[in-house]
Amino acid sequence: MGPWQGLGLSGIPLLGKGKTRSISAENPTGEKGGGAKAAPEPMFDGTPNPARELGEGWKTRPFISLEPGSVNTLAEIEGPGVIQHIWITARPQAYRSCILRFYWDGEETPSIEVPLGDFFACGHGKRTIVNSMPISVNSVGGFNSYWPMPFRKSARITIESNHHEWIRTLFYQITYSLEDVPQDAAYFHAQWRRSMTTREHPEHTILDGVKGVGHYAGAYFAWTKLSNGWWGEGEVKFYIDGDGKYPTICGTGTEDYVGGAWCFAETGEDATATRRPSWGCRWSIARTGNRPCTACTAGTFQTPSASNKTSASPSRPSAGGPTTASNPSPTTSPPPPSGTKPNPTASSR
Repeated sequence: MGPWQGLGLSGIPLLGKGKTRSISAENPTGEKGGGAKAAPEPMFDGTPNPARELGEGWKTRPFISLEPGSVNTLAEIEGPGVIQHIWITARPQAYRSCILRFYWDGEETPSIEVPLGDFFACGHGKRTIVNSMPISVNSVGGFNSYWPMPFRKSARITIESNHHEWIRTLFYQITYSLEDVPQDAAYFHAQWRRSMTTREHPEHTILDGVKGVGHYAGAYFAWTKLSNGWWGEGEVKFYIDGDGKYPTICGTGTEDYVGGAWCFAETGEDATATRRPSWGCRWSIARTGNRPCTACTAGTFQTPSASNKTSASPSRPSAGGPTTASNPSPTTSPPPPSGTKPNPTASSR
């Protein structure tokens, strides 16, 4: 029994054959009995380690520091297994300037390539509370992912810092189970893309270039409104398996797609009121003059959309004038035929 029965708690009493391991700055390899061995070394800038008087076996290396332009390996795991939980926290300067990448089974192109904050549903470089099954962000900036991410041969996770200064502290913990992976278990993928729409071309592509059999698991959106008026009337369209001019799935509005309605406006309030976010909800996380920054999520992971032939490409036309939009879109793809590597989703950022 692994994490294959869903994201709920029903599987907890059922015993399995997996071996739980966890990678952190205190145990960077996740090896059995490998935690709390770090010696209290000075900080990157020569500052004495705050735990220098405690010595080995205490909290002497709880984080890593990221040099500008550096690519740092957070995890390198030999499979088979499944990543069950990822916890990360860093200052907001890292949210858009640091890029997470995940590589399955020795592939050269990442299956996941998303800015740190956006992967955890915190767009615009801002922090907000998120309460959902796959993603949770708690006070004060505790990023959590519960997406099951299986791999058969290996998993590698890196983070690249594009910030102009050192990221002084990045705390992380990656918990996984070493166990057999079912034959029909798919690989986890996520694209991120950003665009500025215009009145002449008001469409923002959410996901594109997906081939083969798989599930579309959902999306997180972040908008910056650059003109007056309601921004969310454009419907989401899914072009599946060779659709041409007309899509197979067509919604009725952006707020409807994420489970809301009527511009999110309750009686007596406008469409930019702040609410507690959850999977399938919308909230405003920033506002500058008449240019609110808005974010929302849409999930179909309980009844996933399937592409049975060649491709799936959802897009969302914006309404009311120019906007900027960015989003990561989780999808899954099936395992490759024996002796081949998975075909990762193309990513853009």
